[in-house]
Amino acid sequence: MTRKPKLLLISPSFHGYHESIGRAFSDAGYNVAIHRYDAFDGVRAKLRNKLVHELPAKVGLDGSASAERWLTERTLRVLRESRPDRLVVIKGDILGPSFWAEVDTLAVPRILWLYDDLSRHRFSMDFLRRIGPVASYSREEAARLHSEGVNAAFLPNAFDPHLAERAGKRRDEVVFVGSKYPNRVALLSGLVKAGVPVRAYGRQWSHHPFDRLRTWELSRPDIPAERDIPLSEAYRVQAAAAAAINIHGLQSGLAMRTFEVPGMGGLQLVDRPDVAEFYEVGTESLVFSSLEELKEHSERALSDERWAERIREAGRRRSLAEHTFAHRIAVLEELWA
Repeated sequence: MTRKPKLLLISPSFHGYHESIGRAFSDAGYNVAIHRYDAFDGVRAKLRNKLVHELPAKVGLDGSASAERWLTERTLRVLRESRPDRLVVIKGDILGPSFWAEVDTLAVPRILWLYDDLSRHRFSMDFLRRIGPVASYSREEAARLHSEGVNAAFLPNAFDPHLAERAGKRRDEVVFVGSKYPNRVALLSGLVKAGVPVRAYGRQWSHHPFDRLRTWELSRPDIPAERDIPLSEAYRVQAAAAAAINIHGLQSGLAMRTFEVPGMGGLQLVDRPDVAEFYEVGTESLVFSSLEELKEHSERALSDERWAERIREAGRRRSLAEHTFAHRIAVLEELWA
């Protein structure tokens, strides 16, 4: 029997995407081990993070250096013990030089996967030239990296069909799942004022006292909201809603939910016309460029179920055919060739 190549996936904990990506690699024939470098599992670890790292930063002290050392040492230990045949690091910019030196010493095929903007990472261009291949979720930034001499490839985000259950009973509301940015507050508040039933999900929207404390924010916008939900629940919530809104921040590439919402059979209302590279606008996803256009799409989604269902079904078919994590893993494997 042929031995499966051992792959170590080093990833942030962000929304549990490491599980979906690890599963796709496993389905592709790898023996996958996952290390979440920023995980604080258990009460003691969470309390340590709050007291040693977050609280000093809130009062003007530098807690980042000690956090970097602790996370780097822990991740370095995993790398040395694992001795993988392949290595994928997602983001990883909080990991210190000793970790990357060990990656070079290990001398196995590796990929640095950036599913966020370069501006949100601490890597220098010199470092990226040395550490490549680099996979970027932004076509524009992948081209920029390539022009700067980085071995870079475009790798759009994706969705996990293992989590995409068929929607249950349709809910007569429009939903948003994600972080709270000013542009998102403005659009959702505008819908609320226009009488559109809206619900936001996430700790930064939640009115729960615990969520106010752990986000270090006491005020909340006047928008109906729920607490954090896991990725699998977010899939179900957005699939069951009359429509799911995808509002980007100031970012170059398309967010994960761009593929998740149609992939799970939801009706996507997205603010990026470049979604047309992946979905047919008007029949597989809907695009808005203003509050008024978002309001019109939302109201039709709430009143015209047959029209909305056609878009849901078409978007789901396209997603299953072209936009799963399995499709993205096939691209990554070409970078190792």
